[in-house]
Amino acid sequence: MNAKRQDTMMPVDIITVGPGNGHPVVQPPVLGGPEYTDYYLLNDLLTDEQQALRRRVRDFMDREVIPIINPYWERAEFPHELVPKLAQLGITGFQIPGYGCPGMSNVTAGIVILELARGDLSISTFSGVHSALAMMSIALLGSEEQRQRFLPPMARLEKIGAFGLTEPAHGTDVVKLETTAHQDGGSYVLNGHKRWIGNATFADYVIVWARGDDGHVGGYVVEKGTPGFDAQFIAGKTALRCVQNAQISLEDVRVPAENRLAESHTFRDTEKVLMASRFCVAWESIGAAMAGYETALAYAKQRKQFGTPLAAFQLIQYRLARMLADITDMVCMQYRLSQLMDEGKFSMPRVALAKMHYTERARAILADARDMLGGNGILLDYNVARHLCDIEAIDTYEGTDTVQALIVGRDITGLSAFVPTPPGQ
Repeated sequence: MNAKRQDTMMPVDIITVGPGNGHPVVQPPVLGGPEYTDYYLLNDLLTDEQQALRRRVRDFMDREVIPIINPYWERAEFPHELVPKLAQLGITGFQIPGYGCPGMSNVTAGIVILELARGDLSISTFSGVHSALAMMSIALLGSEEQRQRFLPPMARLEKIGAFGLTEPAHGTDVVKLETTAHQDGGSYVLNGHKRWIGNATFADYVIVWARGDDGHVGGYVVEKGTPGFDAQFIAGKTALRCVQNAQISLEDVRVPAENRLAESHTFRDTEKVLMASRFCVAWESIGAAMAGYETALAYAKQRKQFGTPLAAFQLIQYRLARMLADITDMVCMQYRLSQLMDEGKFSMPRVALAKMHYTERARAILADARDMLGGNGILLDYNVARHLCDIEAIDTYEGTDTVQALIVGRDITGLSAFVPTPPGQ
């Protein structure tokens, strides 16, 4: 976190005009740096290699993504031009060992995801869907032959993955999914619908979760161009606008038997993937919160009102201190969770607690940052508005805060409140 960078970014269409003679003062957009974010020096706990990787990812996001992402966000388009550049970073696949993947520790993967999200939540979501959901499904639940066949081109981002679990009528209760997979000779025939499936409009491999003839849920790799598979872009989103979410229709989609994930036998197998992905989403929330805080701090030091920098006002300093306290709390907590996962001491409730807590605090931090920027806070030029809109989707996907709370509550009380049951029954 000690790397220095420019505190201001000035697009060509922003002009700073001096005061006087009735001319307006146009404030240039500002992008905060990391100098005051790592207040407890947690970066010092990272290895030299981890720190170098962190700087490399942050520099990539600052140099390649942030200068171009806002127009794509406004048009609700995905920046395909970035995919080959993301491939060159060598981070695809995150924790997966072998098959061309980096095999990161959970700590290392976490700081990479944090830096992706600090730059843009759509790009981090694209990477999370591809690496933590699609690729992880194959890595955890596929046969060795399937891992050898699918993962190497995905690691090179030559093939893009998507994860088809959520359905139009089943989000929180997706355990009741209705998409079916009927075995017919050497194939499975899929029928049903999926919704909110990121990357699905252009993905090469979509992991579709469906209920088999035995009533159990399994994963099926549907390859691009398979007849009967139709992915329609969901327009009108106010969050993660660059992410190409789709409504998928499956009408007699024939999938070869060798594309059924060999180790996916029941719905509980999906939880192995969801836990890994939920862990990544928790890191995303921290990255977005950092982006809001860093920009608010830099802006408050630059912007003057009543002849005094905003940063000199007591209320502004109080708000900045509270934002920093929340971020420090989240980073310390998530760093420890990452260590526990590396030690094999993980559980879904521990991951759920992190996701629940961080998204709630990130929403509050970003709302505060937007307010501190005043009118400029609603401009995409300052990036905070984009993060504030995007965090709403992060709060919902991979389970809402309510769902996460009930997972934790069930663990600490021994009673399930998903479908309330009287004690002893």
